[in-house]
Amino acid sequence: MSHPSPPAAAPVEFTHRQILTILGGLMMGMFLAALDQTIMATATRTIADDLNGFDLQAWATTAFLITSTISTPLYGKLSDIYGRRPFFLFAIAVFIIGSFLCGLSTDMWQLAGFRAIQGIGAGGLMSLALAIIGDIVPPRERAKYQGFFLAVFGTASVLGPILGGFFAGADELLWLAGWRWVFFINVPIGIAAMAVVARVLHLPHQRVDHRIDWPGALMLIVGLVPLLTVAEQGRDWGWGSGGSIACYVIGGLGVIGFVLAERAYKDEALLPLRLFGIRTVAVGAASSTILGMAMFGGLMTVPLYLQIVKGSTATAAGLQMIPFVVGIMTGSIVSGQLISRTGRYRIFPIVGSFLMVIALFLFSRVGADTPLWQTMLVMVVMGLGLGSNMQPMITAVQNAVSPREIGVATGAVTFFRSMGGTLGTAVFLSVLFNVLPGNISDAYQEAAKDPAFQQAAAEPDQQALLDQARSADALSDTSFIGGLADVVAHPFKVGFADSVHLVYLIALCVMLVGLVVVFFLPELPLSQRSAQQARAEDAMQAQQSGGVPGPGTGPQPGPGGVKAASDG
Repeated sequence: MSHPSPPAAAPVEFTHRQILTILGGLMMGMFLAALDQTIMATATRTIADDLNGFDLQAWATTAFLITSTISTPLYGKLSDIYGRRPFFLFAIAVFIIGSFLCGLSTDMWQLAGFRAIQGIGAGGLMSLALAIIGDIVPPRERAKYQGFFLAVFGTASVLGPILGGFFAGADELLWLAGWRWVFFINVPIGIAAMAVVARVLHLPHQRVDHRIDWPGALMLIVGLVPLLTVAEQGRDWGWGSGGSIACYVIGGLGVIGFVLAERAYKDEALLPLRLFGIRTVAVGAASSTILGMAMFGGLMTVPLYLQIVKGSTATAAGLQMIPFVVGIMTGSIVSGQLISRTGRYRIFPIVGSFLMVIALFLFSRVGADTPLWQTMLVMVVMGLGLGSNMQPMITAVQNAVSPREIGVATGAVTFFRSMGGTLGTAVFLSVLFNVLPGNISDAYQEAAKDPAFQQAAAEPDQQALLDQARSADALSDTSFIGGLADVVAHPFKVGFADSVHLVYLIALCVMLVGLVVVFFLPELPLSQRSAQQARAEDAMQAQQSGGVPGPGTGPQPGPGGVKAASDG
């Protein structure tokens, strides 16, 4: 005896005010993830010293990175099946628990383990927020609202280093070591975010029964854990060491196993391979990987340059990054408004990639004596490029897939950007630390010919600090630079600036490839229905015709709509 299918949810159209209310809850959740990434940057050294684990500090980053990267596509797929709201609330709850436990850590291994829990929550905060906006806002209007998300990241990237520096600098705050508040601050923000989301986020969802691709999830873990680990740790282990080679082999086998599992599960796969046959998705994944590499690989050196070459404190360096944030917000808001008015999105990733190429070239010309205002102008150009690139690409991918697969498609783009960022950070840091000692040594040899340098360096207190500057462990603690006379410190800064040039030139080459890739992005008409409207209408049509819409059902041609299949 067959059971009648449940009635399809009627299409719902959200008002601008309702969207903004929901957006408030989503932004609070995303603020947690964004703040956590930037607040740690200035506090890590203090935390590592306090927990007697300076040599283990990289594991706290690696553990978070692994779990957040792996969980991202899982959230996308599961939320497509069971609905966004429970998984977004789950992600916030896990992040709060992980943060609270991190604040209680008594050694570095504990912190790494609790950071892994935190990462499981963080993986859902970003991708689900973008997917929920895809559910409630039509693609034509979507970029306008997604600009708010980049504003959240911009605010967090400025507030993070300032708060991190403040908490790390406080010996004690409310009877606890100051650095513990780096994690505890997430608890009240997270609880407030949960309360707002639970109250305002009510999306119609029709349960669709699917097999869950657990073999794919397992193979993704087997593939990515060793590869991400070696990407983070390879510089210390040695890229050709036994541990690194074991990671390559296990990771490679895991990736092959993942592809085989995805082929076997077809439409029910964690990352359905069929999606990558859609040109927009394939271009979006490739472009996001390259963008992640150039963005993380290039930008992580700017705060280092500001602190080491310009002598800024961690807090001051955070404030000096404001032009970059202004650029991101401006690029995102302008592109969002223009997409909404014109219905065209393809030009923005192209212009954004071109601006990033220009910015990376200009960064490669910044030296030890370049005025700070010039560096800040380049930051604005870089920010404009990123702001014009990231959100329009997500809008394009969401518009190109079936409304039933917005979660998995958004998760895929976020996943590849995160992977690119991890790879870029590993490669560029490795390059930077490999060329740095030689460049500093060359700069000091050149400076030794200058009588003013010879006179200053002959002072006994300067001689001891100069020996430290030339030693192999100079990079583990650069605080000695503040004690050097300007003429003695200058060669160290020149050596650092010369090393950064190479990083930016490599990032420039990577971004040139990214510029070529975005030219392959097709221009499809942007649908004027939100994903949940399209799903509800498809379900009602299927009930009336006695059929059931499958996962491959694309948006039906309507006002501005287009079938996903036409994107081949």
